[in-house]
Amino acid sequence: MPLPIDEVLPRILSSIQAARPVVLKAPPGAGKTTGIPPVLLKEGIQQFGQILLIQPRRLAARSAARRIASTLGETVGDRIGYHVRFDRRTGTRTELVAMTPGMLLRRLNDDPLLDSVGCVLLDEFHERSLELDLCLGMLHRIRTTLRDDLRLVVMSATLDPDPIVDFLGEGDAVVSQGRSYPVDIRYRPMQSRQRTEDAVADLLPEVRDATDGDVLVFLPGVGEIKRASQRLAHLASSLGYEVAELYGDLSPEQQDRVLRPADRRKVVLSTNVAETSVTIPGVTAVIDGGQAKVMTFHAAVGLPRLQRQPISVASADQRAGRAGRTQPGIAYRLWPEAMNRSRPAYDVPESRRSDLCQTVLILSRWGEIDVASFPWIDPPPSKSVDQAKALLRQLGAIDQGGKMTSDGYRMSNMPLHPRLSKLIASANRWNVLWPACLTAAMLSERPSLANADSGSDSPNRSASGDASVSSGWAENDLADAVDRLQTLSNQKTQRSGVEAQIIRVARRLEKIARSNRDAAPAHDESAAKLPVGQRLARALLSAFPDRIARRRDTASAQGVMIGGRGVRLTPSSTVANSALFLCIDVDSGDTEAKVRSAVGIQLDWLDDERVSQVDEAEFDPSTESLVMRRRIYVQDLLISETPIKCVSNESTAEVLLGEYLKRYGWCPPDCHDSVNEFVARVEFLRSNTPELELPPIGREQIEPTLRMLCAQHIQLSSVVNASWIDFLRAVYTYEQLRQIDHNAPDSLTVPGGSQRKIDYSEADRPTMSVKPQELFGWTESPRLAMSRVALRFQLLAPNGRPQQLTDDLASFWKNTYPQVRKDLRGRYPKHHWPEDPLTAAATRNGLKPR
Repeated sequence: MPLPIDEVLPRILSSIQAARPVVLKAPPGAGKTTGIPPVLLKEGIQQFGQILLIQPRRLAARSAARRIASTLGETVGDRIGYHVRFDRRTGTRTELVAMTPGMLLRRLNDDPLLDSVGCVLLDEFHERSLELDLCLGMLHRIRTTLRDDLRLVVMSATLDPDPIVDFLGEGDAVVSQGRSYPVDIRYRPMQSRQRTEDAVADLLPEVRDATDGDVLVFLPGVGEIKRASQRLAHLASSLGYEVAELYGDLSPEQQDRVLRPADRRKVVLSTNVAETSVTIPGVTAVIDGGQAKVMTFHAAVGLPRLQRQPISVASADQRAGRAGRTQPGIAYRLWPEAMNRSRPAYDVPESRRSDLCQTVLILSRWGEIDVASFPWIDPPPSKSVDQAKALLRQLGAIDQGGKMTSDGYRMSNMPLHPRLSKLIASANRWNVLWPACLTAAMLSERPSLANADSGSDSPNRSASGDASVSSGWAENDLADAVDRLQTLSNQKTQRSGVEAQIIRVARRLEKIARSNRDAAPAHDESAAKLPVGQRLARALLSAFPDRIARRRDTASAQGVMIGGRGVRLTPSSTVANSALFLCIDVDSGDTEAKVRSAVGIQLDWLDDERVSQVDEAEFDPSTESLVMRRRIYVQDLLISETPIKCVSNESTAEVLLGEYLKRYGWCPPDCHDSVNEFVARVEFLRSNTPELELPPIGREQIEPTLRMLCAQHIQLSSVVNASWIDFLRAVYTYEQLRQIDHNAPDSLTVPGGSQRKIDYSEADRPTMSVKPQELFGWTESPRLAMSRVALRFQLLAPNGRPQQLTDDLASFWKNTYPQVRKDLRGRYPKHHWPEDPLTAAATRNGLKPR
């Protein structure tokens, strides 16, 4: 049957034969995945080497291989094969291999130039997975350096091809407008607070009458699928449907069963695993809930977070296209059409939102020390790169310079996240390889199986005593699941399902680990004396060194993790007593992280270099002094503290200095009149007599004294009440002090015989408060600052209240004093009010002389 893609195949073939990159945009159902590969084989493109079809998911890769083989009338494993993690069907005659990006990246480890490969097709590139971006960057580097003959086709249903062509620097953008069959888009907005499964149930009768095929329902996650399955079971049966589930955690056998035709019409409840590349035969209707659960790495806290969020317009179009694969179809969208305007056009590239630990390890193996210099189509955030490198250093995978270590090389041989690779590497030391392989396979394939609140029944354990993980170390949320897997692995009967898949993966991991053992550390002989559960917990500690948490209070479910993030254990967690625990499966959350599975640990399990004892001082506001505590840390996580006697030293000096600076800054304390007055006098002269070159009283002048005082005392008052005036005067030379005292004296002796202070607090206006009777005989105001500034007088009435301001005594005596005398001598007859103040004798207290 002709495909819409057929009209552009000549252009595609011409470019491929000329070894020019092709960037193809074609809508869902156009025939990209199943139409192009058979034509390439027919035209002999395999003469240049093997053809690799890269699919973003394992299910899609297996499905694509089967459909292409069926199109050619062949079986998978001969000319057409597939290679996904822990599952490979290829042979010596295989010319086309459908594989996941992860398998291509691993192939690049062993064959950096892809010498045996002639053409690579990157399918569904619009998904922008981190591994797809890595593959594109590496293929681009190979093509532009050593292998310009390597054919490259980038295929997408929604992305604009021009930016990708620009990134590659050459190539042909090809756009196919055709679609297999039309799809009618219908909007059915959910009611306020209506659950998605209820909206699907309300819509299902209409769908049954509108189409004669199967129904594909897109839901955000497994939890929603389970609820919908329960809600629809009876209704679907009454309408002639059977309900099937499709999501990534299912075993390959279970996934393949859903893709096979059935006797009855089906309602397939799926996550976005069915959004691209997977064709479910017979689907003529799609019900789209419009949301997806997306794992996002929060660089700010260094934790992943599974977020439910609206899908992009591109994803909605992809989903709708599933209804038009085999005949005209209908796509029901459970949101208002107007809401499309608020949806993002495309999904955020995974490189911008994911944990980069495995990516950085892959690049290190390729010798790419500087992650930023790698040819990214969208560079990842530098903070996420730095955090990934920090974790890899803790795991021992790279050195301080970013180069891969021998341990890192062995870890990169494992098709796992570096944490889980480290778990298996450490298991050799603790002699728990098989339980560690089961744990790693479970956390990799289906982490929910290990969650404390998964609701699974308690298992029949494989044995008691040393063979049982849970009996050896009870505070382990993974233990029951691992024990159950050990039991199943010892049974001779063949099993299917998720647990059987985990066991198969674990056996392959064990095989890889044993091949690495020649270079791995030998067993710790003392480990044999410990229960298996405790040994496994110690191996997990080496894999999650940054996920150590301390319980806030005894029996509390709350804790705080390295980095300061608050965490909370699930109510069903077995970690009930351990003061310290590992956060194995954790979601960052809004306020505190939710720990879905945890493992208790003990402080003495930690290596000495990871634990530090520090005597730390801090300021106690209640006593206005320093207190000291002896604290135990694991990285930045406070484990315990004990009060000890505070002794002055360099570290305490910094704490006391910090408290002083909060209050006073780099200035002398302003609670001493003598200090304030001296500073004001200096500033007065600096402003009016710059030629004296008096240095200011600032940080440079007081810092040595301040640091000295803080190093000698633990009480802030001892620093504040020190003899600051002596310290300040010591800043200046003898001659400078003489000039200060001469040109800005702190006081003057007035004619009445008293020593009256001068106030320099008002800039450039030195002022003396004094009664006029004390000034009789002074004909004019004294002058300061090398005679440049006249002293101002605040003249006081007999009651001590300010009466007059003047800096010109001569004018005051002549023009103002007569009126003052007239006004006040009647009210204050005992005071001295002579007619001529210039010749009268001054008095000390203002009274008439006796």
